[in-house]
Amino acid sequence: MDALDLLVRNTSEVLTLEGTHREPADAALTSRPHACVGIRAGRIAYVGAEATLPPGSVGTGTEVLDAKGGFVGPAFVDPHTHLVFAGERSAEFDLRNQGATYLEIAKAGGGIVSTVRATRAASEEELVRLALPRVQRLLAQGVTVAEVKSGYGLDVETELKMLRVVRRLNTMTPVELVPTLLCAHALPAEYRERREDYVRLCIDEILPAVAQESLARFCDVFVEDSAFTVDEARRILTAGRELGMQPRLHADQLTAFGASELAAELGAATADHLEQVTDAGLRALAAANVTAVLVPTSTLFLRMRPYAPGRRIRDAGLNVALGTNVNPGSAMSENTALALGLACLENGLSAAEAYWAATRGAALSLGLQRQGRLAVGDAGDLVLFSCASFRHLPYHLGIGHARTVVKAGRVVVQQELNSCG
Repeated sequence: MDALDLLVRNTSEVLTLEGTHREPADAALTSRPHACVGIRAGRIAYVGAEATLPPGSVGTGTEVLDAKGGFVGPAFVDPHTHLVFAGERSAEFDLRNQGATYLEIAKAGGGIVSTVRATRAASEEELVRLALPRVQRLLAQGVTVAEVKSGYGLDVETELKMLRVVRRLNTMTPVELVPTLLCAHALPAEYRERREDYVRLCIDEILPAVAQESLARFCDVFVEDSAFTVDEARRILTAGRELGMQPRLHADQLTAFGASELAAELGAATADHLEQVTDAGLRALAAANVTAVLVPTSTLFLRMRPYAPGRRIRDAGLNVALGTNVNPGSAMSENTALALGLACLENGLSAAEAYWAATRGAALSLGLQRQGRLAVGDAGDLVLFSCASFRHLPYHLGIGHARTVVKAGRVVVQQELNSCG
């Protein structure tokens, strides 16, 4: 046997996540007590007892990592982010906490309009500079794959600029970024009285321009009374699908507006948010095998109720994914650890279900069959944690425990963290 490039040993357990979302999550995590993990050529080559490593597995060039009694699992996958933008809205956050409403802030020139204004004015280089530390903060949490949406341009030039930034960032950081076109995020100010003209702009100009440069894997629409209607979303997402972009939806966040049913109708990859999802919507999503993406950090940040009914969603048979939704207006946080805790405290998931949602469930939502799992042949993306059990992650609220992060078999983050009980 050829020598391994990297060997992780001295673990409390290795979670390989070789199960499915249709079985109890504790079983789906597939724990291997005290196992070691070997990686060769960027792929998982061995998971099992160190005593039964094949002869020749450890050579002079093998890097050996000591897990120090911590658990090892797949690296996190963040399935919902808005990492690329200019400007910041801390003043709005302060006003909102003093009682100002979203509408009052928007009428004063704030809200998404302010981010669109700043992002349109920023150069591609400036957007790269601003986004890079956000990506690095996700990486420090143990995230090695993240979906990234456009949506703060709302015109041809800026939507393309944002997605080109995502492509550039993919060459500058170990985090694998999955691009999504979200031109239908909000109506831009100049189209406020011309809705149909903007929908036509998305379909006739923005989508084809993005497809011509192969800049997006997905197309997303925010379906809401204050954003886009079900019919408008259907037209945009259908046009995107014809150009090779799989549908996703911001669904049922503020009202049960029919977005879940539309996601099911279109066979969308995901329906995200779902704070107001109905039982009928859940049945439709489950029948169509649409992944539910929970973003509880956003619900917290906006001081809203209710949180998405994660327990009902999971019990309805849906695959569940968990994201940070990091963005300047409703979730200014790259804290995956906080999202895990909120998924348990407020969405009603167990620790195992939350961990699944942040790893394998999220990878599947992005169509990544060989990530979020540590079976032989899978991507060598894993995290050595400073705690002995995955159950400690949501319990130690908002605190990251990624001691060592490995991407494609290469150590990309090494942090001095004390072991915790």
